[in-house]
Amino acid sequence: MKKALLAMLGLLALALGGCSTDGGESITAVGSSALQPLVEAAAEQYQTEHTGVFINVQGGGSGTGLSQIQEGAVEIGNSDLFAEQKSGIRAHKLVDHRVAVVGITPIVNPKVGVKNLTMVQLRRIFTGEITNWREVGGKNAPIVLVNRAQGSGTRATFEQWVLKGRQPKAAQEQDSTGMVRSIVASTPGAISYVAFSYVDDTVKAVALDGVTPTDAHVASNAWPIWSYEHMYTKGPPTGLTKRFLAYIQRPATQRKLVQKMGYIPITSMQVDRDATGKVTRR
Repeated sequence: MKKALLAMLGLLALALGGCSTDGGESITAVGSSALQPLVEAAAEQYQTEHTGVFINVQGGGSGTGLSQIQEGAVEIGNSDLFAEQKSGIRAHKLVDHRVAVVGITPIVNPKVGVKNLTMVQLRRIFTGEITNWREVGGKNAPIVLVNRAQGSGTRATFEQWVLKGRQPKAAQEQDSTGMVRSIVASTPGAISYVAFSYVDDTVKAVALDGVTPTDAHVASNAWPIWSYEHMYTKGPPTGLTKRFLAYIQRPATQRKLVQKMGYIPITSMQVDRDATGKVTRR
């Protein structure tokens, strides 16, 4: 019996010897729902490769991520926005770690009969000037607007590049990107917007001015509705936070996970864009 127990302990030691351990550390990342699937997948992969760690990933929107990291309530604040773009955030106290780029596309219920809109038409739909799909070549059906909630980085990016300062029409709001997609898929005449990674067969992505929402068009800035995916820390990261961020940013993860999940690796971009929206060629 004693020999059997020793043998089992020996096998366990060998198994543990083949794994990396980070000593029982845990961290929490909160914020952008557009970035959430990538961070969850990276966390799951990291925990598989490194025993004894726990990475808790939650949504809540970019505004939540930025406010929570500013308060020091979490180790990482996920955001589709630059911290400088969010009122009340002391950006100079946060450190920006860009991990990917996300394209954002308008989506419609597949039965509306529209595959392409001009940017002006899309703007007029969300300001309430166009209220029926037949006005833009679709079916005779009222347009049902679905917005992301205030504080959403996806909403802020969409309004920055589509509405350009104009006031959106009051409409139902949803915290979750997944819920937005579900409502558009099941509601006749519905339109909203989601990250590329959330587009599936239940909804229809819409081209703008003849340009399709693709990674290549985002990389060249031919498709202007995109944002960086930021993971903010309060000061320079340390410990597990530092190791996890380095893991997401390493070339192998960018190649195998970021692109696979529908995001665009930072290295694929042909342009840079700052917090003011200024675009420069790389």
